[in-house]
Amino acid sequence: MRFSKLRTFQIPGTASFRCRFIVTTCRAVVLPRFGGPHVLELRHDAPVPDLKPTEVLVRTRAVSINPLDTRMRSGYGRSIFEPLLPLILGRDISGEVAATGASVRSLSVGQEVFGALHPTAVRGTYADYAILSEDELTSKPVSISHVEASAIPFAALTAWRALKSTARIAEGQRILVVGGGGAVGFAAIQLCVATGCHVSTTCGSQSLARVLAAGAEQAVDYTSEDIESALKGNFNAVLDTIGAPDTERVGINLLKRGGHYMTLQGEAASLSDRYGLAVGLPAATAMLLKKQLQYRFSHGIEYSWTYMRADSEGLYEICKLSEAGKLKIPVEKTFPITQVREAHEAKDNRQIPGKVVLELD
Repeated sequence: MRFSKLRTFQIPGTASFRCRFIVTTCRAVVLPRFGGPHVLELRHDAPVPDLKPTEVLVRTRAVSINPLDTRMRSGYGRSIFEPLLPLILGRDISGEVAATGASVRSLSVGQEVFGALHPTAVRGTYADYAILSEDELTSKPVSISHVEASAIPFAALTAWRALKSTARIAEGQRILVVGGGGAVGFAAIQLCVATGCHVSTTCGSQSLARVLAAGAEQAVDYTSEDIESALKGNFNAVLDTIGAPDTERVGINLLKRGGHYMTLQGEAASLSDRYGLAVGLPAATAMLLKKQLQYRFSHGIEYSWTYMRADSEGLYEICKLSEAGKLKIPVEKTFPITQVREAHEAKDNRQIPGKVVLELD
């Protein structure tokens, strides 16, 4: 990697000078074209853009692999990203502040931070130095490592937006999390428990003990039980991390009137990939509006597609919960960044069902 001098200043009371440096190129995992893990390239000369006033340069210590990373690598969102290739994958990050833009006030150089980029970012976090906006970062919980911290933000913020921003869950409510064994679902269970909600969830048999230990009051094994028969009563909100036709039907049927159904599997990207942005985005908007009107009329419920968005207040609350031991995403395996292809291959082949983190020395 290469460094250039940013500025020089005199240390008060001394005759010596200290130089501050900013990186201009660094090591990064680049996606030059869509495909399998073999298309990922570890380059040592990826350019680092100049910081805008509200941006922060982070020295990366750990990044987690999200399903969005492997899907993007395979071509998901190509209508948006193909004209922008090559790009750098990665959303989650934990590391230290290396430099700050002129308007940044809440973070300082040397501070340990964690956070996540928004889903459409082109320059991701699979790099020795990543750039995020100030509101996409907060102090890393002191009680956990960089590896543990890097597994949390994107999944937890996705769950936070659905439950806190959209459904506005409150103490005493009944919440159903479809797919509680995944990172977003597991984070959602813990957010609901911390809010004082009664949580039920569906998951595979291998996740039953974990979700119950996290505070779920009922866990249904979808591989051996009929979900609709096993779940009793009605719910104030349903977060569906699976988004299959069957889970949508069951989730909506289990909602109280006035409840919220939220799915992670919106159609905007897939329709845009199929028909192009000019046709796909309007078609997705029309499909969403149709479903919203249909379910509002037939069931009296609110229907929405939900995505992760930067939320500085939410990230701060997530940090506090993590610090208190009330929110964690277990990491099953780590790889050095030099083995990113092997890490993606393991996720593609479902060899590692849990969270995988890339470490950068």
